[in-house]
Amino acid sequence: EAYPDAPIHTSATFGANLFPVFRTNRVRNTWMQHIPGMPGLHKKLFFLYPFAFLSHRLPQTKVAWISSSSFAKWIPKPAGAKFICYCHTPPRYFWSPDEYLENEIRSPLLRRFVRSLMPLFRWSDKRQSRKFDLFIANSRNVQQRIRDCYGKESVVIYPPVNVDRFQVSDQREDFFIIVSRLVSYKRVDLAVKAFTQTGRKLVVIGDGPDRERLEKLAGPSVTFLGRASDEEVTDCMARCRGFVFPGLEDFGITPVEAQACGKPVIAFRGGGALETVIEGKTGVFFDQPDSDALASALQNFDAIDWDPQTIRRNAERFSTERFLEETRQVLRQFEGSAVTPTQPCQVADSTLLDRPVETASVR
Repeated sequence: EAYPDAPIHTSATFGANLFPVFRTNRVRNTWMQHIPGMPGLHKKLFFLYPFAFLSHRLPQTKVAWISSSSFAKWIPKPAGAKFICYCHTPPRYFWSPDEYLENEIRSPLLRRFVRSLMPLFRWSDKRQSRKFDLFIANSRNVQQRIRDCYGKESVVIYPPVNVDRFQVSDQREDFFIIVSRLVSYKRVDLAVKAFTQTGRKLVVIGDGPDRERLEKLAGPSVTFLGRASDEEVTDCMARCRGFVFPGLEDFGITPVEAQACGKPVIAFRGGGALETVIEGKTGVFFDQPDSDALASALQNFDAIDWDPQTIRRNAERFSTERFLEETRQVLRQFEGSAVTPTQPCQVADSTLLDRPVETASVR
């Protein structure tokens, strides 16, 4: 949106719910786009992504904006170009591999083999980070991870949240909601157990490989809706009493969306939630990753008289308009060599199979 004429380079684009921009002739895909059956293979073929980007050539350009959480950083740098990396996180499957290996690789033998390659992947990832003239982190949490993994400083720009899609509602029904992919590291199980123990009503929106296990844990007060449209999610957020965010995320868009509806958040005290939720004003935290701590946070939640307008104003700090202005500002300063990695700013991603993937946007 900030630069509508810039071509967008990405690994592959599939899925019914692509953002409109990824259906235009601005998009340039790598050879992975042409792999038969790619929509069902993108996770299994993760080891091909570095080679796809390494073999992909950008046109001669002044500035390239690389939006990445893993392999887009590997794209070769044209002579004379300046590279900006908008980093959503250093790849967790390299730097914190246990969760990835446990969730994505079932074979113990293959898991052991992939684990043995991690030192090489980390070395390669750090080496690729050296070619960037500027790193931008999507949160202060990620800023610290960039510092720890790459030894680099960065500017912080929070991702854009379409807060205009949501409105503060007078409706306040007696249920809480979670909107999440149902995978184990999202820790939806903590909420399911806490709401089952207390008999409080919880609506879970989303689907994934952990759903069957979660449904077995759930009591009658917990309802699973599966996948839902944007309109259905917006309606549930407008009617709910509060939003539950039990996982540890680098940023976390959904708690901001809930706050855009004027709804307070119950979140685990860690990661990006510390930057988007104001304790006692727009939400409450629980300190330990267990269901008893979450149940206790529910009691703290009940004791507060929440102001929906205050909660909404907090969400507006993360608007798309702010993101675009901060992006333009950083690019203007960067082209004038005036950016130093100290002040906050913002940027976005593209979509493979309806979820973020690696992109490079060229100016």
